[in-house]
Amino acid sequence: MSQVIHHTQVDGIPALFAHTTGPMLAGLVFRVGMADETLGQAGITHLVEHLALHRQGLADYHFNGTTKAAFTHFHVKGTDQEIVAYLNGVCASLTDLPMDRLETEKEILRTEEAGRSTGQLPLWRYGAQGYGLVSYPEWGLTQLRPQDVLHWAERSFTRENAVLWIAGEGIPAGLSLKLASSARHPMPPVTSALPAAPAYFSGGKGGVLLDSVVREGVAAQLYAAVLERELFRSLRQESGFSYTAATDCEARGDGFAVITAFADALPDKQDAVLGGFVDVLAKLQVGRFEQADLDAVRARADEALIAPHAAAQLLSSAAEKVLAGRPVYGPQELRAELWAVTPTDLHAVALEASGTALMQVPAGHRADWAGYAPAPTRSSYTVTGRRFASAGNDGTSLLIGAEGVSLTGDGESVTVLYRACAAKLTWPDGGRRLVGNDGLTVDVEPGFYGIDPQTMATIDAAVHPSATVWLPPRQHQPRPASERKATAAPTTTATTGGQGENPPTRRTGGQTAVLIVFGLAAGLWSCMALLLTLFGATDPQTTTGEWIAMSLFFWVVAALLAWPAIRILRRTRRT
Repeated sequence: MSQVIHHTQVDGIPALFAHTTGPMLAGLVFRVGMADETLGQAGITHLVEHLALHRQGLADYHFNGTTKAAFTHFHVKGTDQEIVAYLNGVCASLTDLPMDRLETEKEILRTEEAGRSTGQLPLWRYGAQGYGLVSYPEWGLTQLRPQDVLHWAERSFTRENAVLWIAGEGIPAGLSLKLASSARHPMPPVTSALPAAPAYFSGGKGGVLLDSVVREGVAAQLYAAVLERELFRSLRQESGFSYTAATDCEARGDGFAVITAFADALPDKQDAVLGGFVDVLAKLQVGRFEQADLDAVRARADEALIAPHAAAQLLSSAAEKVLAGRPVYGPQELRAELWAVTPTDLHAVALEASGTALMQVPAGHRADWAGYAPAPTRSSYTVTGRRFASAGNDGTSLLIGAEGVSLTGDGESVTVLYRACAAKLTWPDGGRRLVGNDGLTVDVEPGFYGIDPQTMATIDAAVHPSATVWLPPRQHQPRPASERKATAAPTTTATTGGQGENPPTRRTGGQTAVLIVFGLAAGLWSCMALLLTLFGATDPQTTTGEWIAMSLFFWVVAALLAWPAIRILRRTRRT
């Protein structure tokens, strides 16, 4: 079977074809994705994708759509006739979107988002723009108007901005891919929120997660595979600290790839997993690659490239390369590159990866001891303007000036400039949250700082209307600034106005002593309350009313004794 990727055209759209048997596979890829949006309109590409697929209805063949950071895919599997019906239907919908479905599809997307977990690494690496938007909720959905969606589709889902790919026995007859015309989009600009690398931040429920940006190529893929073997061998087989140790290597589209590595950990094993993870990286950074590991991962990669459907499996990613202006290689060319990779090449990738690494460590942990710089959670400057002190006398203040807003306290500050405001979240109760392009946020709560309506109006006027995001009423009351830590990461409840909980801190010796004393006292008093509740009613010298009053009193005292211990358990974790 041919292992060649053929280049052709269909209705003026570049097309890639690979010969294969069995059910036909096909896809239409557009050079537009989440990284092309702004935070204020986040979700618009995903919304167009959903609208375009609505008219497909319940088909017997398999089809779907996917919105990624820089590309949007429509793909299908079926007979020649089913492929033609699907692709023609998608193109027809893209030029005539069913706008009567707009609000319904918005609700579907909000429901989909509620069950989706987004990683925080892109946010910390790129900020609240470009590739960093994949870490954020689709805040723009609420206020997108029909004309906004139509304009986005007319501008982005066009003939020049698309590539078709087909895997089958031939290109089916009857394809009519009628799309609007416009210039092809360049790749999204790569922004950075990291002043230095390697860097780390603390967060998450457990485990260690790391990504690095390296030059795209077979060597990068093999390095990722070797890293996975090393992590699995060290953290699971030898030490038993982790259950899952895995890596991935995904092309970004601009000639670079993102290598991601992860190892999970139980709470009492987090220190050990972090140390073991760093040790594995250090081993590879000094060039200690086992030839057996390279041979094993290369053999597995080679098996995939000599498989009967190898060329077909490459078509989707090849379409992305065409849209990005990158060269497309077939299985034979990739095999030649594969067998030319040496341990020296892997060492070069390891060094490149170490210089761009961003690590997420478990909450309460650090990685500066391993040479990782803390990712910035504070600003190096404040604006000049009117000061509003916190009503809680907690030492925090808001500075509101002509250039932006700063939250200050404890000698540190977080600043968002109006010209660099990615989004201004707006609630009906008057609260505002300014999200800077660097991912840092400042909450502006008029009630906490005594900010007058005129000053709030100046903030609203200073931020560009396209960055304003209107949100529904908050389900939870906002907390004072002393209880909210400004961070670079959004909270999972931000779309409804809730505030994320601060990660637990390490428990001090004094807190442990208080926990033990009050825990024991609460336990003993609860036993007395339970005995009184169960047997006090049978005491002939006690009336029913007295029994109820005494039982209630004992349970209230037990609750008061338990409360300090409960607060410590909720806000701290064992060292």
